[in-house]
Amino acid sequence: MPVFLRDVMEFLNRYSEITVAFAIVGIIGIIMIPMNTGVLDFLLVINITLGITILLLTLFTRNVLEFSTFPTLLLVTTMFRLGLNISSTRLILSKGDAGYVINAFANFVTGNNYIVGAVIFVIITIVQMVVVTNGSSRVSEVSARFTLDAMPGKQMAIDADMNSGLIDEETAKKRRMDLQREADFYGAMDGASKFVKGDAIAGIIITLINLLGGILIFSLQEGMGVLEALDKFGKLTIGDGLVSQVPALLISVASGILVTRSDGDNSFGQAVTGELFGFYKVILVTSVVLFIIGLVPAFPTLPFIIVSLLMGSVGYLLMENERTELAFETAGAEAALEAREERERAESMPTFQVEPIALEIGYGLIPLVDEGNDGNLQVHISAIRRQCANEMGILINPIRIRDNLQLGSNEYVIKIKGNEIARGEIYLNRYLVIDPGNQDFEVEGIPTKEPAFNLDALWVEERYKEIIELNGYTIVEPVIVLVTHLKEIIKRNSYELLGRQEVKELLETIKDKYNVVIDELIPDILSLGEVQKVLQNLLKENVPINDLVTILESLADNGPMTKDIEVLTEYTRHSLKRTIVKGYLNPQGILPVITIDPDIEEIISENTKRTMSGSIPVLKPDMITNIFDSINNTNNRLLTQGIQAVVLASPKIRVAFRNLTVHNFPELPILSLNDIPNDVEIEAVGMVGRI
Repeated sequence: MPVFLRDVMEFLNRYSEITVAFAIVGIIGIIMIPMNTGVLDFLLVINITLGITILLLTLFTRNVLEFSTFPTLLLVTTMFRLGLNISSTRLILSKGDAGYVINAFANFVTGNNYIVGAVIFVIITIVQMVVVTNGSSRVSEVSARFTLDAMPGKQMAIDADMNSGLIDEETAKKRRMDLQREADFYGAMDGASKFVKGDAIAGIIITLINLLGGILIFSLQEGMGVLEALDKFGKLTIGDGLVSQVPALLISVASGILVTRSDGDNSFGQAVTGELFGFYKVILVTSVVLFIIGLVPAFPTLPFIIVSLLMGSVGYLLMENERTELAFETAGAEAALEAREERERAESMPTFQVEPIALEIGYGLIPLVDEGNDGNLQVHISAIRRQCANEMGILINPIRIRDNLQLGSNEYVIKIKGNEIARGEIYLNRYLVIDPGNQDFEVEGIPTKEPAFNLDALWVEERYKEIIELNGYTIVEPVIVLVTHLKEIIKRNSYELLGRQEVKELLETIKDKYNVVIDELIPDILSLGEVQKVLQNLLKENVPINDLVTILESLADNGPMTKDIEVLTEYTRHSLKRTIVKGYLNPQGILPVITIDPDIEEIISENTKRTMSGSIPVLKPDMITNIFDSINNTNNRLLTQGIQAVVLASPKIRVAFRNLTVHNFPELPILSLNDIPNDVEIEAVGMVGRI
């Protein structure tokens, strides 16, 4: 038998669409085709079972999206109930009998008195229509309206979480879909409640038809007495009405429970017990009040005393449970305090190790590291580390955040290996607005420099935020200012953060798939330190190293011929030329370049010396000044035209020219012809020459 049931369930799951289609079409068949009392009894039991099942489902669901088909199911169950009503009416009026289920309700539930049954039927109908259904409909209407009104804000919150790295694109897409489904659910429930009202009205009409039609038909055609017919059909009519309205009431209560749910983490039972018995003092006070009422002579003593004792027992148990939990929490807090003191002692001990990168903040910025804060700095820093891994191919160690009482309230300092690299100031109660540089911008604020890109900006109060946004100006939250500055510092100094340990970890990430090239290269051709030096040289010039396999293969190919790190770096750049160039192409796919005067190239080539710091051109001071002035004038002219160009040097002087200009023009890209793919079009937009 269990095997048979399992096969039936598997069949229903596999062909669920066909099964549901036949079931819904079968409802129409119930209305059209006459049936005997045995089949009607079976279908009535199914109807009652559906009502109980749906009610229990609503009690165990945690949110409305777990039962999103409820509005449609409400329509289907209503039609099923009306079909059974019509079938039972046909049997009552034609045969004067409607089966065992209706007779059981007529005799047992009504107490063998159709007048009592009629009163119960009317009460159930009124409760269903006026109380439950009407309230559910109103809640659905309000919920649908509020959900639609709040949808833009919730969608913006989802976009903000995705942009800040808190969630990925798939999670954001799922949240948007759930938001839309929730709005659709409440909108559908607002209309579906009308089905229940219509069903109740139809039930009343059918009940009157059964009563009057049965009396008239059997008194006039069958010769039955009027009082006998009234007694017979009164019971059958009320029994039929109760059989249909009891499941209807169950489903109406289920709809009310579903639309009034506000706790999305627990089922209805968990939420009720947790909140109803959450305060032992309330339970104990209730027990005392009931005990006092039980002592009043006019009231029955025994029921009140029994319930009072039960409530008192429950309250006492809850009180003891809370005391036990408090004791555990106290013990845990003491253990945490001891651990904190031990950690502080360990931190206060002198150490010769420094953090690769650290962030120190003033006491006014401490709320940024609060875990309960939506803009938690730790979350943003985790997102930065992921972005650096994706964009530059480096693994950033965890960034330590500590407070520094020597800093100003709103100041922060970024340190790399214990040395201060950058400093900034932000205001948590203000917003940073990038100064548009026109006379129309009349907003009061604190003048400042945007720390990441050194742009003129203002710290403005929150009351100006809406005005600024309406005028289309760039407005940045304080935590984003700090995070952006931190990211730029990491990018500019990424080569310092790439040690041998980090290189080893990078190699471990690809070793399972590309172990051949790693085993060939290290240590037979190059050491781990030599590979590290090449990777650092690439990062110094903002060349990402996320194509690590190509870099390693280039080193394996050229390492046997030379151990010169500069030369190996140039060979590696040749292998990465598409990666290098793609960031400098204009929208038309053309590479704007600033060429170097051939005479200057020849002078640099003839006067280049190899030092511990690399290839350095040894030139006269006036020649160096002329070169720098020419670069500055040309670059400024191009920037005013909106052109971001690179300097194109011959392969033999590229490194030397880069070393010559890096301190004065750290962001200026220096490329050679070997760094540019053959299919990339070059456009000369300027020249470095003598002034």
